[in-house]
Amino acid sequence: MAIKLKLRNTRQKRYRKLTMKDIRAASHRLKNWGRWGNDDEIGTLNHVNAEDIVAAAQLVRKGKVISLALNYDQHGPQGGKSKYPALGRFNPVHMMLRTGTDAYSGVLDHRKIRGTDDLIIMPLQCGTQWDGLGHILYGNYMWNGYDCRNVTSAGAQKAGIEKTREKMVGRGVLLDVARALRKKWLPDGFAITNEVLDYTAEKQRVTVRRGDYLLVRTGHLERCLAAKSWDGYSGGDAPGLAFETLDWLQGKQMAAIVTDTWGVEVRPNETSDANQPWHWIAIPMMGLAVGEIFDLGALAKDCAEDKRYEFLFVAPALPITGAVGSPVNPLAIK
Repeated sequence: MAIKLKLRNTRQKRYRKLTMKDIRAASHRLKNWGRWGNDDEIGTLNHVNAEDIVAAAQLVRKGKVISLALNYDQHGPQGGKSKYPALGRFNPVHMMLRTGTDAYSGVLDHRKIRGTDDLIIMPLQCGTQWDGLGHILYGNYMWNGYDCRNVTSAGAQKAGIEKTREKMVGRGVLLDVARALRKKWLPDGFAITNEVLDYTAEKQRVTVRRGDYLLVRTGHLERCLAAKSWDGYSGGDAPGLAFETLDWLQGKQMAAIVTDTWGVEVRPNETSDANQPWHWIAIPMMGLAVGEIFDLGALAKDCAEDKRYEFLFVAPALPITGAVGSPVNPLAIK
């Protein structure tokens, strides 16, 4: 199969391709409410069973562990000029409660032990992170048809991220789209279509299966690291998944989708009628687990070297009660 790198040249052309009618149709076509019971709170993570995890563990052959996380510090992706500063996200603020200087001075010797302590203040989605199923709403509803008012000032009373505490483990598959298209990184506005996903899998000789954790590399995060600038990364133009991939992901019965971009889907979006229309369907209607801001550079390099694009994926969210997102240190183990 041959494929060309195609860009949609104008916003006007892009906007005409997706309408609210399309979004509403997808909401009915891809709705998974009740699929795993009326009380379900974990969505597509139900696609993974015990046998899948046992099989994924057999993929570990050389004992190599690759972290897919950015460090959580003041140099994170919230530091650039953002298109959406109103989101209120900021880089982590790390502070010390007790220091080695305190110990050296003897001011805390009355405790009869010398040590250090610290704390961190951070939005849960400021860096490498999982979106929870309470993060995006469709009208007045969240995942599985729960009333959106279940997310209160005390947190999500339904589908909180803590419900996934024993999930996010299984077979990981990397689709290195940028490398498959012979690009260091994909250009902003490039929409990854179903055809591109199939082409990449075929080129890498890997089969995407039910219950997989699918990682899609665009190179966008690496481009920012190379430029030493996060300007535009949060909410700016970016390569990403086309709206049509929702049907592809549903058909493949993915446990989760992960990318190295701020918001998974292509930006500018394919419509002016809705912001992040892919999210409107993926999270509240499909119950799809979504990971963002993953650093896939080292994993991509290793996969290209050993020609193995599958691995054991271990990336549990922090069990923060009622949270609608979570930082994570995802691991690919080969």
